[in-house]
Amino acid sequence: MNLVARVTQHFQESAQIKLAAVESMAAPIAQAIELMVDSLLANGKIMACGNGGSAADAQHFAAELVNRFEMERPPLAALALTTDSSTMTSIANDYRFEDVFAKQVRALGMPRDVLLAISTSGNSQNVIEAIHAAHEREIRVIILTGKDGGKMAGMLNEDDVNICVPAERTARIQEVHLLTLHCLCDGIDTQLLGEPT
Repeated sequence: MNLVARVTQHFQESAQIKLAAVESMAAPIAQAIELMVDSLLANGKIMACGNGGSAADAQHFAAELVNRFEMERPPLAALALTTDSSTMTSIANDYRFEDVFAKQVRALGMPRDVLLAISTSGNSQNVIEAIHAAHEREIRVIILTGKDGGKMAGMLNEDDVNICVPAERTARIQEVHLLTLHCLCDGIDTQLLGEPT
């Protein structure tokens, strides 16, 4: 096995998928930025959730907003629903794992907030339940998925946003998810503060 060739192939595939995806993804990403900025300007917050690598992405995104991305600015209200182990394990133990995000959305969410729901397949049941909870609370939803968007793509209201990576391989979808999150962070900062000089 030629490891250099294999690594090169990964880089090439990742770059090709990103370039191919921009045509279908740029507009919904821009729409998601506007939705998040509107929420933040109305003293709302962004709640994010997902499993596994998507949980890490939710935490990464929340950290970039609460702390900073590339520009100095005041902290922005964001919360990863994946980080409170006591809350998550108590819900999973007392009820079911599918409720670990939904119960937090019902407890913490307000109508001016936004839920960023991340799932590479679009079929994560606990993320699906979080979307149901968000809709109950009149919280707008942005989904970040891959493949065909799965079940989550069919759950959205008219004013929700569907960001779907047109790829099949989980690793490639996750790589585009990270780029998408950085686009969201950059867009939020430039909408709030203007473009850097």
